[in-house]
Order: sequence, then C-alpha cells, then structure tokens
Amino acid sequence: MPQLTTLPNEILHNIFQWLPPKDLGSLPRVCRALHSYVKDNQKLCHDVYLHHFDLPLAEEEVDWEDELHSIVRLENICLRETAEEKEDELSFVYDVVNRMLQHASSAGHAVEASDTQYASRNVDFLNSLFENEVNREAFLQKSSLFERVYRSQHQAPSDNISKEQRQLSAKLHCLYGKPILKVGRLRSARTYPYACSKVYDIRQYTAQTRWGPFMNDGSDRVDWEKVEAILIVLGNNVYTKKLTRLFSDIWDNPFSGSWKGSFISSPSPDITSLDAMDPYGVTGTWYRLVCFLDYNDFFSYNFTNPERDESPLHTLDVGEATRLIIMRIHVTKIEQAGPDSEYSSDLPIVHFEGISRPLDDSWDDNASSDLRGTVGLTKEGEVRWTSVSIFHGHERWKSEGIQVGGVRSARGVIGNWFDR
Repeated sequence: MPQLTTLPNEILHNIFQWLPPKDLGSLPRVCRALHSYVKDNQKLCHDVYLHHFDLPLAEEEVDWEDELHSIVRLENICLRETAEEKEDELSFVYDVVNRMLQHASSAGHAVEASDTQYASRNVDFLNSLFENEVNREAFLQKSSLFERVYRSQHQAPSDNISKEQRQLSAKLHCLYGKPILKVGRLRSARTYPYACSKVYDIRQYTAQTRWGPFMNDGSDRVDWEKVEAILIVLGNNVYTKKLTRLFSDIWDNPFSGSWKGSFISSPSPDITSLDAMDPYGVTGTWYRLVCFLDYNDFFSYNFTNPERDESPLHTLDVGEATRLIIMRIHVTKIEQAGPDSEYSSDLPIVHFEGISRPLDDSWDDNASSDLRGTVGLTKEGEVRWTSVSIFHGHERWKSEGIQVGGVRSARGVIGNWFDR
C-alpha cells in the first residue's frame, strides 16, 4: 500500500480539502513532505475555506492561506479561559471579525427566524464564538460606557485600552447587534442608565458632529461609542415596550444582518429606472423606532447640572417615550458626489421622499409627516442616512444615522434625531 506522502497531488488535494481549518494548520507539522505540500498552496486553502465559510463577493484578491491562519488564531484566542487572557488581542479580533463580515455572502436561504435576512455561514461561525460570555466580556465590553459600568461595581477596568480600541470594541458590539443590557457576575449592573447619560448629553452634538453619531472633528467618521449607546437605549425600549415580536430577528440574533447585501427585499412589480440605479435599496416600507425624553427631564439634565467639565454626566434613568412609526419612501433623484462633496464618490448619492405615519399613539402629530432625505457613502466607507420631517411645508425634525453592516444590510440604521 502506498504511503500518504507518495500519492499524486490531485489525490492529496481531494483528501485534504475536507479538513477543518484547524487540522489543516496542524498538517505541515507532521513531516517535511506535507509541510512542502501545504505551504503556499492557495488552491487547497481556497477550497478548505469555501467548505466552511462564505464565498467573498468582493473583487479584492484574498490570501486564502493567511485568511485560514487568522480564523484559526481567532478560534484559539476565543478558547482561552479568562477575559484577561484575551483582551490584549482586541485589535486582532476586531480585524478578523470585521473582515469575515465584509466577506460574508448568502448561504442560499433565509435565516430561520426571518424571511428578510439571508443566512450566512460566516455569521453562524462568529455567533458560535460569541455565545461564550467570556468572549463578549473580553471584546464587546471595552468602550468607555462599560468602563463606567464596571467602575460602579468596584471592578477595575483594563488600563491599557486606547481610545481607538474603545471604538473598535464599541463597533464590535454594534455588529454583534444584540445589546448587552446587564453585566457582572450576578447580572445586577444595568448598562441603560449609562447609555442614556451619553445619548442625552447635549455636549455630544455640535455642528462638527452634524448633530449625529459622528466624531467631533468634522471628518464624518463614525463615533461607534455613540452608536453603541443608542443601540443600548433602543434595545432597552424594545424589550420594555414589548416590541420584541416585531424585531426579534434583529435584536435576538447576534451578527445577523450585519453584512453588506444581507437584506432580502420583496419583489416589486413597479421598479422604476431610478430604483434600478439605486445601490442602497431605498424605495420601500420601513419601520422606524424613535425614543425621546420628556423636555423637562432633558432640560434639567443638561442645563441645571453642575457637572459641566469634560467628564460624563451622572447616570440617567427617568424613562423615555417611544414611538413606532412606519415610513414609505421612494427614490426621486440620483447624483454623483462631486470633488468637494462630503460624500465618497465610490457610490452615488440617492435622494428620496415619502411619508411617515405612527403605528401607535396616533394623536402624536410629530409622528405624521412628509419626509425627504439622502443616502450616501461617507469617505470612511459607511452608509449615511439623512432625513428631514416636514410639517405643513416646513422642515421640523432632522435625523442622521449609520446603516450598521453596510450597503443593503438587514441590521438597520441607528442614529439621532433633533430639532431642525
């Protein structure tokens, strides 16, 4: 009987392509012949990758060997026992998770709990890793919001987390999508009051941030710590207002819909030429969830508060009003971004108009309005939605938001609304 190493390369390929990535990584250590066969074998690594993960739709060239090595390293990091053993790997974990979501594509069917989201093997893999609570603690809870929560529980947070890493952790939490509402050994520490503190602190919003979830430097880069705080506030209201039945496919399925092209749109017999040119899938019917403070609470929190230095304001837990709104919008114009535009020229700017109507509290006139707005790509590559609510011909409210997951993602748009 011939030895394994004497078999033709074609037969070796047909055997090894079915190995799990971790086992393929061990194969070169068996002997020199197998090391020589596996090393730099892009075709073998490509086939192993596609037997376990999604086919990347992007046209970029992928180093399949490096991609498998990164995924195996990610798995090994996530198998470490304590959060302290893992947290130094935050930047690497972010890079691999973000790349796997960018490479995600449809598995050919919808997810089990929804008919509007495609399933993805990459998402299933990431979900299996982050089912482990220790991984969530190590990588999704390193923003300044969680630092405040842990300090309130007399737990010393990590000292070596930079501002950039806090942003990475907050973005991972947003991509994970299921808001972490309680932390600690006994689940006794609530994140909501700290999220409210950030969301309703008026100092967070300036002309430089466009009054939305952007950095305060005019760059239009997303401030993921702001988006994370909004996610927690929305999630808390979804659960307390018993709206989970409407949004369970989003709020209860980690990473689901957090990738480009994950939304399954309903076929429309009335597709216009503009719709056919729209890369964002704007035309359609959208749910909109809006939360806000009583004006007296908002004013008191911001203007009668002695803590006016740069430090965060005290926690806020006075309750909010919540409105569930339905929007029907359609594309009215598509244009290319000019050289001096605030948008990237990689995709066009899409203009839309429509209406919004309340699904609850129909007496609230603020929920019924005409709409107009734009969708475009920031120079950072994020999908930015801007909308204006119009009452009796006058602009009244404006909103700025970011579509988590990218173009045509099913995760939705998260942002701020404010007085025009």
